[in-house]
Amino acid sequence: MRSAIVLVGGEGRRVNGMEKYFFTYLGKTFIERLIDSLQPAVDEIVLVAKSEEHCERFSHLAGVRCVHDIRKGTGPIGGLHAGVAASRGDQLFVCACDMPCIDTRVVLTLFDALGAYDAAIPSWDPEMLEPLHAVYRKEALQRYLDNPPSLSLRSMIRGLNVVYVPVEKLRAIDPDLSTFTNINKIEDLENLLPEDPS
Repeated sequence: MRSAIVLVGGEGRRVNGMEKYFFTYLGKTFIERLIDSLQPAVDEIVLVAKSEEHCERFSHLAGVRCVHDIRKGTGPIGGLHAGVAASRGDQLFVCACDMPCIDTRVVLTLFDALGAYDAAIPSWDPEMLEPLHAVYRKEALQRYLDNPPSLSLRSMIRGLNVVYVPVEKLRAIDPDLSTFTNINKIEDLENLLPEDPS
């Protein structure tokens, strides 16, 4: 079984506290676009929010479950910990809520690349990786997250048996590699939006 874990619990400091998952792109919110992209690739989608109250923000969304952080204030590692604990799949695609252009075909390619490894992680180069657009084996990830020596995603990756998938190999599917687009600042959203033809 395959699950997707979407981290929605960030503080949004770089976007003035605004809720990125409800930004709109091409007529849909980021979170709706993510759900549409992920549903063909996985058997379940788990959203990870900051709190029970935060989960209520997503109660209108069909076909997803929302859980909240167990270990508060531990960033993405904490979100992953809660998501992995709640997921039913043995293979997990992990992403953040600020990635509105995720390509279903790229997700499926990463699942196919996993093989016997603990993780399949896209890489731009040896230092620039995409740990929050990657596939993990639940058992290995849970084992690491049960007692992580660090809150660093880089440290997490070093603790796993990883196959790196060069992003250039994904261009045949996604020529512009738009699947990796993430919106950190308001300016990023403005750059993403198509120009008004009027």
